[in-house]
Amino acid sequence: MSLIAIQMTPQNIYDRYHAHVYFDQQTVERAADICRMAGEQFEVEVGRVHRKPVGPHPCWSCQLAFEAAEFDQLIPWLDAQRGSLNVLVHGLTGDDLADHTDHASWLGAAQALKLSIFQPREIA
Repeated sequence: MSLIAIQMTPQNIYDRYHAHVYFDQQTVERAADICRMAGEQFEVEVGRVHRKPVGPHPCWSCQLAFEAAEFDQLIPWLDAQRGSLNVLVHGLTGDDLADHTDHASWLGAAQALKLSIFQPREIA
């Protein structure tokens, strides 16, 4: 199952977030530089630069984890820095499927995610 999240501007409505910077072999150095700079300039946790698709991500990516307090400064900066790179931004609510669909937005072009890795949450 794959789905492209609705294209909308990221909104600061969750407590915590991930931003996944997508890249390929030609843009890996630019993406790594952006992620490194984000880690230096903002209170974000910079993940590994994955040179293969990982999890639901259809291409190479690097994850930035951050709190709502960083959102209003980080997201416009990331949008200005990304050039032609696409960035998935999503809230962290504990429901991985919803986080990557209902709680997701994009800087750049939306990509189809590999959502089959997520199990729907059980209703108690």
